Amino acid sequence: MAPGGLFWWVGAGVLIVLELLSGTFYLLMIALGCIAAAIAHIAGATADVQFAVAAVVALAAVLVLRRSRFGRKARKEASRNPDVNLDIGQTLTVPAWQQRRARVTYRGAQWDVELAPGEPEDAQTYEITELRGSCLVVAAKQPARHHAKPL
Repeated sequence: MAPGGLFWWVGAGVLIVLELLSGTFYLLMIALGCIAAAIAHIAGATADVQFAVAAVVALAAVLVLRRSRFGRKARKEASRNPDVNLDIGQTLTVPAWQQRRARVTYRGAQWDVELAPGEPEDAQTYEITELRGSCLVVAAKQPARHHAKPL
């Protein structure tokens, strides 16, 4: 194998390893372009044709990925996204409700709390599901279920 072909195979290998670390599939699509260029090299294509093949195949693969379900990220509203707001998923207790609203101490400050639609007022613990300004929207926290192992 000529050194020019080795360039494409090494490039594809490096991109695949980097893809395993990132998990986005985009580097894998570019690696496909490198593999296509390596095949073009084996077929005897000149260097400029190899680069053109790599670019066209990688671009086509990226466009196909973008249109697939793997290329689209589901966007959450910031008020409900635990990656944006670390309070989402935290628990608190509400001693008493007044028309599905309450005022509680959370993280050392007083907060307004609103019960999410359809949630019961008699739960022991509540989980924050959304943050609207200074109002915490909560839902009843489901108890962890422990499965008994048969003897």
